[in-house]
Order: sequence, then C-alpha cells, then structure tokens
Amino acid sequence: KMTLSLALVALISAFGSSFQYGYNVSVINSPAPYMQDFYNKTYLDRTGVPMDSGFQTLLWSLTVSMFPLGGLFGSLMVWPMVNNCGRKGTLLINNLFSIAAAVLMGTSELAKTFEVIILSRVIMGVFAGLASNVVPMFLGEMSPKNLRGAIGVVPQLFITIGILAAQILGLNSILGNAKGWPVLLGLTGIPSLIQLLTLPFFPESPRYLLIQKGNEEQARRALQRLRGWDDVDDEIQEMYQEDRSEKEEGQFSVLSLFTFRGLRWQLISIIVMMAGQQLSGVNGVFYYADRIFESAGVDSSSIQYVTVSIGAINVVMTLLAVFIVESLGRRILLLAGFVLCSASCAILTLALNLQTTVSWMSYLSIVCVIAYIIGHAIGPSPIPAVMITEMFLQSSRPAAFMVGGSVHWLSNFTVGLVFLYMEAGLGPYSFLIFCAICVTTMLYIFFVVPETKNKTFMEINRIMAKRNKVEIQESKELKDSYPLGRPEENKALSSSE
Repeated sequence: KMTLSLALVALISAFGSSFQYGYNVSVINSPAPYMQDFYNKTYLDRTGVPMDSGFQTLLWSLTVSMFPLGGLFGSLMVWPMVNNCGRKGTLLINNLFSIAAAVLMGTSELAKTFEVIILSRVIMGVFAGLASNVVPMFLGEMSPKNLRGAIGVVPQLFITIGILAAQILGLNSILGNAKGWPVLLGLTGIPSLIQLLTLPFFPESPRYLLIQKGNEEQARRALQRLRGWDDVDDEIQEMYQEDRSEKEEGQFSVLSLFTFRGLRWQLISIIVMMAGQQLSGVNGVFYYADRIFESAGVDSSSIQYVTVSIGAINVVMTLLAVFIVESLGRRILLLAGFVLCSASCAILTLALNLQTTVSWMSYLSIVCVIAYIIGHAIGPSPIPAVMITEMFLQSSRPAAFMVGGSVHWLSNFTVGLVFLYMEAGLGPYSFLIFCAICVTTMLYIFFVVPETKNKTFMEINRIMAKRNKVEIQESKELKDSYPLGRPEENKALSSSE
C-alpha cells in the first residue's frame, strides 16, 4: 500500500527537482522578446552601438541551447555522485546549483549583464541533468514492486506541472513582461529551498544502504518507515539475493556496462527508448504549436492561453499514466503512445500541406497537435526512466542512468539545434522524419522490450538474461554472473509480498 512516508518523499523529491526541470524547459519562451530587448540595451550601453541581428540570434540560441548542454554535463556526474553521496545526498547537493542559478538570473537585470543568464542556463541544465536521472532512481529503489510504475511516473508528472507553471506565470498579465521576467527566472530557487529544508527528514534509498553501504540496520529502519509495517524480511532477503548475484562484477562503470554481454539488450533498449523519446519531435511539436494555432485563425493575443491549455492537457494525461501504468503495464503505454504520436505526425504533415487549399485542415492540425501531446504524455515521456530503474540491478543502475541521461540530453540538444534548419529546408515534411522515428522505436519495443509490471528486479533480470543468452550462445560469463539462487532462496523470493 501507499504510506504517507512514501507519498511525501515522492512529492518532495519530485517537486524540488523534477518540477524545476520542467519549469526551466519553458520559462524563457514567453518573456523572450523582453529578454532580447535587455540583451540589446545592455550591449548598446556598453559599446554605444546596437547589437547586429546575427549576434543577437547567436546569443539567444545559446541562451536556449545551454540548458540541454548543461543537462548532458549533469548526466555525466550521475554515476560518481550517487555512488559516493547516495541518492538523497546527491539530490540535496544538487539544490545548491539551482539556488545559485536562481539568484544569478534574478539579479541579472540589476547587474546589467546578459552573460550571467547564459551561464545560469548551463548551471540550471547541470541541475536538471542530475535531477532527471537521480529522482527516478531514488523513487524506483524505494517503491514496492506493485507501486514502482506509478511512483516512477511521478517525476514526469512534476516535469509537466513545471512546464505548465512556467506557462501560466509567463503570461503577459503576470510575469511575462518587461518588468517581471527577472522574477520569473529567479522563482526557480524556491522549490529547491523547500527540498533542502525537508528532504533530510526522510530516509535514504534502502537498496543503497544495504547493497552499497552494507548497513542492514539502517536499510531495515528505512524500509519499515516507508512500508508502514515492521516485517520487511522478504524485501531484505530479495536485496541480499540481488547483492549476491552481482558481487562478482563489483560496481559497473559506464565502460564495463558497454562491454558486459549479460546487459547487452538492456543497454540497447534504454538507448533506443531515450533517443526515441526526444527524437520523436516532442519539442518540435511544442515549438510549432503557436504557429499552427495562428494559421488556424486563433487570435494572436489568445495564443498564450491556448499554449497554457495544451500544457494542462499534458499534465492531465501524465496524471492518468500514474493511475493506469500498474493495471495496463509499461509496454502497452509505450506502444500506444508511439502509435498515437506517429499517426499524429503523419496526419499533421498532410494537414499542414493542405491548409491553404482546404479550410478545415487547420483545425485538423490542432487536433493532431493535441493527439500527439496525449500520446507522448501517456507513454514515451514518463515510462523510459521507469524502465531504466527496472531493467538494471543495483550495481549497474547508476551507470545505466548515466548512459540513458546522456542520450536523453544529447538528443534533446540535437533536436533544438537541428529543428530550425529542418523546418527551413523541409517545412511541414519535417514531421515525417519524426513519424519514422516513432515507428522505428515502436517496432523495437514491440519485439524486444519485456513487460516489467509487478516483477521484482531479480525476475526482470532473469527475463533479460534469457534474451541475452539467446543472442550470445550460452556463455560461462553469464552463468557466473546470474546465479539463480538456491531453491529455498527462490521460494523465499517468490513469496515476497
């Protein structure tokens, strides 16, 4: 069952970390013109000549793209930090990045410096890169197997809430104006401050305490608090079994993860899912949305509100995923999501091409945008991070998150960089590329990725070990690294909750 302790730790870590990631993804969209005016004015005050438009475009694209680049640096810090400082420790240290960046961005106008904003976007990116990997790992390791999917979707839910909060606060009438934008950027420090003050009162990941720190007493206390009952022997037993089955490899580094045959399909799967999640064009669709609505005749002053309503749909659908992921399973949501996204991209290409000749096509393109966002929110956005937690055991999980996170941010950065050129060269046909990526990812998931609902980490590992054995002839290495335990241990395991 869901205990108060588990619910609170999920909410605090998701609000303090994942929320900020979402907030900073979209916070600079609304105030962009006012921030560009500030860049211009500062440059003029310093040099006496106005900034030429090419330089302004460069500065602005740096402001936007430094965030995913920082995210990539943050992902590269995941493995050393979670192994040395723990999951909770890493989240607490990470708040310092966010608070520093918030102070710098909030005071940038007073200090008359736009360089600080660009620097802060890198720092904020590092924060988001760590947060987007550590929160799903932390929550996934704390959850009982029957709630792991639902709790694993909570970070993504808070990312969408962060995007929506930034859209609402960024309305012209609130903070998206010449006076309010420094406050809008600086607000991001508040959730971090709240997390810094409250998270220390909650336990560290029990799996980290037992398997990596070897402290059964602390792990037992943490589990008792999270589960709300005293008898946690079954789970402790399962962790010991996991620990024994991987004692021989020791901690995986990223390099050993790539060379170890027993994890080959898990690794390929997370790379495909993480790349598919970002390269399926979700940022392109969000970016395009405003213009699609404009061409459909939505009044330009109302477009902001339409964007907010799309943000709201995103939140509602991700919330729905929290409730259905345990009953329907991960695979169904991933497959359904990618099917919906690929269909939307295909029809959107058609609708955008016929917009000028057929009057109702512009409304069809609005429907496609909404359908795409629904599709992405139920599967491709939230599920891949849940799957990384589930497909890897304790010793390889930090390295796996580091790889998955790096692929996520690199793909995100690539779409941000390439989309403008794609759009200039291909126009509406750029969505066909996204459609192809969605279909490819969907086929891969259909043929390779197993259902992990309601299984222990060891059970999932055995399913994948079979898959790896099929691909590489039965090898001694695999037999050694996956001892399936003595019969009485297996019995103890299967009777666990």
